[in-house]
Amino acid sequence: MFSRITGVGSFLPGPAVSNGDLARRGIETNDDWISSRTGIRFRHLAENGQTASDLGFEASQRALQAAGLTAADLDLIIVATSTPDFIFPSTACLLQCKLGNRTATAFDVQAVCSGFVYALTIAEKFIRSGSHRRALVVGAEVFSRILDWSDRGTCVLFGDGAGAVVLEAAEQPGILATALHADGAHHDILAVPGSICGGLVIGDPFLRMDGQAVFKFAVRVLAEVAEECCAAAGLPPSAIDWLIPHQANVRILEATAKRMKMPMDKVIVTVDRHGNTSAASVPLALDEGLRDGRIRSGQRVMLEGVGGGFTWGAVLLQL
Repeated sequence: MFSRITGVGSFLPGPAVSNGDLARRGIETNDDWISSRTGIRFRHLAENGQTASDLGFEASQRALQAAGLTAADLDLIIVATSTPDFIFPSTACLLQCKLGNRTATAFDVQAVCSGFVYALTIAEKFIRSGSHRRALVVGAEVFSRILDWSDRGTCVLFGDGAGAVVLEAAEQPGILATALHADGAHHDILAVPGSICGGLVIGDPFLRMDGQAVFKFAVRVLAEVAEECCAAAGLPPSAIDWLIPHQANVRILEATAKRMKMPMDKVIVTVDRHGNTSAASVPLALDEGLRDGRIRSGQRVMLEGVGGGFTWGAVLLQL
């Protein structure tokens, strides 16, 4: 038994917020400072009270419609998020309720910016085992809730959003290969090092990052895991039609493409308009590439992510 993506959807909350808008809100920055270092010009920010499950619901509805299914058809729901609605229950259970499904297996995956790749890989294993036939895999984030808005080195980088795919059992393979990795020794270069104890925040509740260390690590492992995934599928990297890396920084995308000897016109780039949406960035970019007609049926697409943990992984699929 194999699995194929049969529907994709995405959702971005509110109007786009420009770099200039951030400066007018009192952040000590400007468009040139942000765009020259990151390529980011816009991002979307959730409204007060708007949660990861709310964003995931909108993206999921669109993915289900694209697949020609209803929520009742699902038997597995996995949500990748680092910004859940609650400590528990899981955002996946909350999303399941909002969708009106009462029977699907539902749980969250926390692998930060690699979360969607992790979740898609897990769903593929469930379907290959024969235990489940139709999965909804969602990446949904409200990173604006964990940003220190006085730290211009991090707060300008992130945005909110959600992307979703429907994965169904199939006779022919759609997912050709997967690869996942983690190395907790690098946990300190990207983290939200806080927790809740006795009703109080213990430690630091905001995102903290060593940008240079993250850059060097990300470029290396993204190229390596893509090559590993191609080798597992028995294909050369030149067989990839489209590369969709995690959208963190345009310089990381460019450096990754260079190491893989891929031209940038084969890389789907959304970071300039979405910012870094963590687990949502890969499905958001996949949906955009499909909707605007760049990605076509039969083409091979490499999805890959790297994020805090450190975690990283890739999925090679044929649409």
